Amino acid sequence: MAALHFSIIMLYLISSAGYVIFLFAQKEIFHRFSYYLLVAGFAVHTALIGVDCIRIGHIPVNSLHQTLSFAAWTLAGVYILVKYRFRVNVLGVFAVPFATLIMIAAFLIPEASMAPTRLFKSLWLVVHIVIIFIGEAALALACGTGILYLLQEHAIKTKSNRFFLKRLPSLEFLDRNGYMFIVTGFTLLTIGLITGFIYAQLVWGRFWSWNNKEIWSVITWLIYAALLHERLVSGWRGRRAAIMSIIGFAALLFTFLGVNFLLEGHHDEFTRW
Repeated sequence: MAALHFSIIMLYLISSAGYVIFLFAQKEIFHRFSYYLLVAGFAVHTALIGVDCIRIGHIPVNSLHQTLSFAAWTLAGVYILVKYRFRVNVLGVFAVPFATLIMIAAFLIPEASMAPTRLFKSLWLVVHIVIIFIGEAALALACGTGILYLLQEHAIKTKSNRFFLKRLPSLEFLDRNGYMFIVTGFTLLTIGLITGFIYAQLVWGRFWSWNNKEIWSVITWLIYAALLHERLVSGWRGRRAAIMSIIGFAALLFTFLGVNFLLEGHHDEFTRW
């Protein structure tokens, strides 16, 4: 298993380096090389996820090690799909290194030995987890697009740094794709929350328990809901939308990791992290 982890990290790492070189050199050969390595890494990563599913008998997210690996796999897969569909090549400079860092973190964290639990074999929980992770990956791409937007906007306004000006897409392109990622991520996040509430009712006998994980999940949902509302009603676009997408993803990261480390909630009853 360690060999699979290491090979995935190396493929992602070399792909990340290739995307950085592509940003500087703007040569299509570097992009193709990086993309093929990413696809290869994702294929090996998919095999690892499959092996883990067979080994433990359910979706592998019941420890921090497994959850981070699953998050990196989801992010890589969503970016591959987005790149293939919308040709957002430069976003790989954000998505691939981010997925690599998550995978390295997973590799460095020992995998805890845990007894099988019936909770993870629930169809509602599987649907909830998969939808949430895909939604979070889309919102991660929205954050990356927001960062690129701010860099490009600064380059245009100051005219002192033509590096990003010549290498990043137009502000309109970035704003449009960032909005698409947010709408997709928010929709999946909403469905994920609903399925989570249904699962909570089935397992704990109540939809809502006022635990910290639930509260911060709703806070994150409200941030993105506010962004979408203001965009539709008040015409929030460009810089404001980019900043809000970054703030929203920061809240999402805290919900994903910070709540488990700093606070407590009944999600810990089956995640143990």
